[in-house]
Amino acid sequence: MKKYILVVIAACCLNIANAQIGSIIKNAKKKATDKANTKVDKTIDNAGTKKSDDTVNTTDTAVVNTAIDETPPAANAAQEPVAAPLKTYANYDFVPGSKIIFEDNFSEDQDGEFPSHWDLINGQGVLNKMNNEEAFYLTDGNYVRVTPLMKKKKYLGKEFTVEFDTYLTEQAYSVRIHLNDSTHQDLIGIATNSGGVDCSFPPERSLSGSLPEDLKYANYFNKWHHYAIAYKNGQLKVYCDATRVLVVPNCGAEPDVLEFAGIGSVDAPIIIKNIRIAEGAGMNMLGKKFTDTKIITHGINFDVNKAVIKPESMGTLNGIVQILKDNPEIKFEVGGHTDNDGDDALNLKLSQQRADAVKEQLIAMGVDAARLTAKGYGKTKPIADNNTFEGKANNRRVEFVKL
Repeated sequence: MKKYILVVIAACCLNIANAQIGSIIKNAKKKATDKANTKVDKTIDNAGTKKSDDTVNTTDTAVVNTAIDETPPAANAAQEPVAAPLKTYANYDFVPGSKIIFEDNFSEDQDGEFPSHWDLINGQGVLNKMNNEEAFYLTDGNYVRVTPLMKKKKYLGKEFTVEFDTYLTEQAYSVRIHLNDSTHQDLIGIATNSGGVDCSFPPERSLSGSLPEDLKYANYFNKWHHYAIAYKNGQLKVYCDATRVLVVPNCGAEPDVLEFAGIGSVDAPIIIKNIRIAEGAGMNMLGKKFTDTKIITHGINFDVNKAVIKPESMGTLNGIVQILKDNPEIKFEVGGHTDNDGDDALNLKLSQQRADAVKEQLIAMGVDAARLTAKGYGKTKPIADNNTFEGKANNRRVEFVKL
């Protein structure tokens, strides 16, 4: 009997020791993954949050994954409100490129399938709904690698911007963006995580930037985050939500293509959506006398089928406000435009509502209402071919026409 008791006690001690060791290893791994080497100044205005009528109930959950055998942790996680307050983005200065060369919200694809505008280089990926919106789940591979299907072998050029949304659980590895040459050899690697952004340049150079304290680690998980990357003549800037996290003055490389990559699994997938690539790197007209007849913007975005302005639109809106301040004699018509998908009457109505929403936001930012009018044009004034994927993306726009 005494021997039996001693055996039981020894087994319990061994289990406790193993559990403690496992906990130590897990904590050490998390700290190593999230560590960032450089802390950047916090640049956002953390004013009080005002809840709007358009805010989605934070208890909404995702639709169960129909494409893979096990439901990813993200599918059962509580969702954050769709949009952060615009005031939080008061100092945001990212402006997307002037011409969209790729955009995908997966609206043309079937749930449970691999998206039609992408190529799979390694691993596995599948579309799955979260909050009734399709997202790209990278579910298998070390590393899983996917890339947009493009007509040109070299499509990025000397100035470009990249935007995407990503969702991270505590069990998952975060997404990596590889900016490569035309043979897909790595030139610039951008790794996002709950602590910050790491940027690597083969063979040995690397730089890092930290997220602000109220965004990192536990505050980062189980939420959608918007990333924006601007590359211009060798300089690279990376933004997460309202914060510019990292600036690389000279990358020493000129990439041709990009990939999304990382360590994906069914239980801990890499999740991305709303991917956009554009030529150019933002407006450079601030502080100058404005002489053009109009400004065409693709940086003012809205919730799907709504006139609710997304917060990342503030970079473009801040630029327009500055132009109006620098040129007090200018008056603008705010024009809303759509592609040719859907009902014509509904598109016309939605474009008017969106033009009105932009006008009201500019007024709220201090612009005299007498200097602005708003008009929706629906699909009636395309600037690109509505029969192509990228053409439709360019036709969805807001114009500021000089009166």
